Amino acid sequence: MEGLCFRFLMLFVFVLCSHTRHQVNATEQVLELTKGFEAKPDSSINSFQPLLTDPSGNFSFGFLRLNGSRLTLAVTHPNLTDPLWVFDPTRTASWSHKTKLFFNGSLVVSDPSSRVEWSTHTNGDRLVLRNDSNLQVVSTSSSSIEWESFDFPANTLVENQNFTSTMALVSSNGLYSMRLGRDFIGLYAKVSDDSHSQQFYWKHSALQAKAKIRDGSGPIHARINPNGYLGMYQTGTVPVDVEAFNSFQRPVNGLMILRLESDGNLRGYLWDGARWALNYEAIRETCDLPNPCGPYSLCTPGSGCSCIDNSTVIGECSHGGSGAADFCGGKTEKFKTVRRGGVEVPFKELMDHKTTSSLGECEEMCVEDCKCFGSVYNNGSGFCYLVNYPIRTMLGVADPSKMGYFKVREGVGKKKSRVGLTVGMSLLAVIALALTVAIVYVAFRIWSREKHALEGEDGGLSPGPYKNLGSDSFSSVEMSRR
Repeated sequence: MEGLCFRFLMLFVFVLCSHTRHQVNATEQVLELTKGFEAKPDSSINSFQPLLTDPSGNFSFGFLRLNGSRLTLAVTHPNLTDPLWVFDPTRTASWSHKTKLFFNGSLVVSDPSSRVEWSTHTNGDRLVLRNDSNLQVVSTSSSSIEWESFDFPANTLVENQNFTSTMALVSSNGLYSMRLGRDFIGLYAKVSDDSHSQQFYWKHSALQAKAKIRDGSGPIHARINPNGYLGMYQTGTVPVDVEAFNSFQRPVNGLMILRLESDGNLRGYLWDGARWALNYEAIRETCDLPNPCGPYSLCTPGSGCSCIDNSTVIGECSHGGSGAADFCGGKTEKFKTVRRGGVEVPFKELMDHKTTSSLGECEEMCVEDCKCFGSVYNNGSGFCYLVNYPIRTMLGVADPSKMGYFKVREGVGKKKSRVGLTVGMSLLAVIALALTVAIVYVAFRIWSREKHALEGEDGGLSPGPYKNLGSDSFSSVEMSRR
């Protein structure tokens, strides 16, 4: 008996220790993934499921849950709201047991239900996450890097990460992008559903003070330097341009990143070990952003946002925002016009213009062009700017001679008015019905009370021309008739 108890006790201790050891292993940092690794989304996790950690413990790679039911592969930092890298900003997989990630020399994510199949197409031995957030597929035999996430940035550039002329940073909402030109860094806004229709809204040209850009020596590239600046380079380590951050030439210990954000601004941040501090901002003034107030609106420095036609509440200026891409329909497109003084096109130095002799000539060029949504005329210079995309935020100025002419597609505002009228009439009908029911109910209660009161006064006799007289009285009535 004692032997049986002893064996039972030893079995209990073994199970307890095994469970404890399993719990510790589950929370241990995983520093590499090798061939044969597989993982599926855990339905009990609401935000991020880590699969791999960098040696410093600052960054993690894993499943990032989106909108409850979707996921993306991401590299994250615990103090950043948005991930530093995602595998494909345009596609997501489902957060379900059908989705599987595995490493077989290639990093692969597969989701049959969403028809998502993504792979690094490599033949490596290990997947590792470096302490600068760079995710790499490494070949042990050749000691080479077969694939790395730094070659495929999303909306963020990390310190010492090369940004080349073949890459683009794209904001998380897909509306803005950053690319390199021959001798400049440019920011572009998507102005219509056509992926090729983009508007240049910010440009930083290389000063070429310490080094010159030479034809035939290859394209330029950019990189965040630990000394606190975004450098442009062509060959060698001497920059052709230096765009200084707040931490420029200051001894700091921390990681720097540059991010293209959802408002179209390019901002730099510095991790000081406790928080991400703002370290750089390309666009300082709100009205210089690509679309701070929304469609068919006006941004006036010092005054804020207003609607171009002065007749709508802010946030409801979008007269034609949901219409066709232009006015070139099969039949003549109907539109009304809005004219307003004190208007300029934003970032006009990056827009093409024509010189006309009058405001009427400028407007007529837009009237005759079905792809034109509006025109802005400078009476002083004679410059005529044609806006060949849906009207967004324009710039308000004090000079009334700078005139704006804008096409507004008919029916859009009326449709909104009809919707509002229908909702209002429906609400009034519901209120009227409720009042009618209440009045009928009260009238019924009053009538019911009066009825009971009369019955009490007449000794229980029912009202009307005939009374319940009883059998004797009924005989008397019959005798009197004879």
